[in-house]
Amino acid sequence: MKASGVGLRSFLMLCRRIVPVRVASLAPLKAAALDLALLASRFLVYPAGIVQERQRPSGLLGIPVGDGLARALALRGRPTGSLTEAKPPVVLLHGFIDNRSALALLRHHLVRQGGRQVVSLNYSPLTCDIRAAAAELGRRIEEVCERTGSQQVDVVGHSLGGLIARYYAQRLGGDARVRTLVTLGTPHSGTRVAPLADVHPIVRQMRPGSPILKELSRPAPGCRTHFYAFWSDLDRAMDPLETARIEHPDLAVKNVQVSGVGHLSLLVHPAVATGIRLALDTPNSQLLTLRADAGPVDRGVLIHRRTSGNGRAGRRRPRKSLSTSVKKASAPSSMSISIQELEALGLRD
Repeated sequence: MKASGVGLRSFLMLCRRIVPVRVASLAPLKAAALDLALLASRFLVYPAGIVQERQRPSGLLGIPVGDGLARALALRGRPTGSLTEAKPPVVLLHGFIDNRSALALLRHHLVRQGGRQVVSLNYSPLTCDIRAAAAELGRRIEEVCERTGSQQVDVVGHSLGGLIARYYAQRLGGDARVRTLVTLGTPHSGTRVAPLADVHPIVRQMRPGSPILKELSRPAPGCRTHFYAFWSDLDRAMDPLETARIEHPDLAVKNVQVSGVGHLSLLVHPAVATGIRLALDTPNSQLLTLRADAGPVDRGVLIHRRTSGNGRAGRRRPRKSLSTSVKKASAPSSMSISIQELEALGLRD
């Protein structure tokens, strides 16, 4: 009887780690349930993303360009602006043991709502080294630039994909090509979850203190890429949670906290998709102005959707970040920026 009691307590402790239910809030349970549902759905759609995305001659992925794009945006009632000036292609990069099929909803949002040219890339599931994957990403980005005539691209990377893209931009000279890098649930400082997965070499590279993470912590003066790191207070793939933030004195970083969203849900949550689009549409010059005005205080940011008693979403409101409400930033280049500040720039639909 005593042994069975110990076993039951151990099981309950494991369940609490995976689904940390608190009486005061059902948010962790809802986030875990959605992540489990998304994980199950991945098995169904995974075969559709095994092969690389096919490029079509009418423009990157068949998206109209030039006057064709202007007409398409005008029909949707969206401002056309100067289409030749500033919207580079967006490259999407999936996470560990996944493929481009996981990026379908985010890709659809960026095409339909953002009027962007988007390409979703696959890297091999047999990839065992972040450095090699980053070098291959660089070759693929060169192909995208050559095909589209663009000098730069924006990149959105989920989990391991964000780490691969960061290594390319920060260590392989990719900052000349990557204008903005958005990472979603990426273990920038390493994660301690699933210790049994250390048999895979690339998992060992995502552990705290690994040689590749030490490389990324080295000085990176003059890095031209602008970084947005989206991290969630309910991302169970990140241990500790704040490892998905970028803390580096030489990088221009905006860390954005998302409330009540699990690791896989970062790719499908509408508020996150809107935040990504706003980040990509914000001119870097305006971000630099905001950073200068903010001073040496890191104001943690939360994308939060309040729900009423009937479960329907209400108005969005800012809340204090889980990490810290007010603290000294490591350097003026590393700070947070709120969705409200981005919207204030007049970039929202």
